[in-house]
Amino acid sequence: MRIKSSTFITAISFSLLISSFASKADIYKYVDPNSGQVIYTDEPQNSQYKLIIKSIIRYKKKKSGNKGFAAMSKNKKKFSPIINTAAAKHSLDPRLLHAVIRAESAYNPNAVSHKGAVGLMQLMPQTAKRFGVKDRENPTENINGGARYLSELLKMFESDIKLAVAAYNAGEHNVIKYGNKIPPFNETRHYVAKVMKFYGR
Repeated sequence: MRIKSSTFITAISFSLLISSFASKADIYKYVDPNSGQVIYTDEPQNSQYKLIIKSIIRYKKKKSGNKGFAAMSKNKKKFSPIINTAAAKHSLDPRLLHAVIRAESAYNPNAVSHKGAVGLMQLMPQTAKRFGVKDRENPTENINGGARYLSELLKMFESDIKLAVAAYNAGEHNVIKYGNKIPPFNETRHYVAKVMKFYGR
């Protein structure tokens, strides 16, 4: 597209001119040496065209937030019966189990961490084996294994939810190592705060 104008152009006029390039990014300017006519274009014809504005139109990336939230809500609804059943079986507040799952995987049954944790409750191989989970990718087994672990941690730390949640993240040995307190790990402290927020405490 080419737009011709006189040599003199106001800021308002210029903004109106460049608005014509709504589907393009770069704008070039050329001044005819004979007539003094100014040409603005997004398709320069030769090296005499000078780039004056780079990437005037920057398309915003589609936000995945709404899509991600919708997927999480869908999975939450899908897995809630299993979560609630596991909570009842292992004497857990279902809201707490939901909070841990949301913090761990955002209800994504296919989640895999860089450390190798798998599934809704992000079970590591040794944790899965410890609590009888044969298939970490199976949502029912994964949730029940994680729920059983969380229940054991609550008993171990005398129903202190924050310590149990910290232990779920960093391991009970670390909580014990630091005098039955939340370990001084940024990841763990952030994790505990996030779970408690989701839990509503």
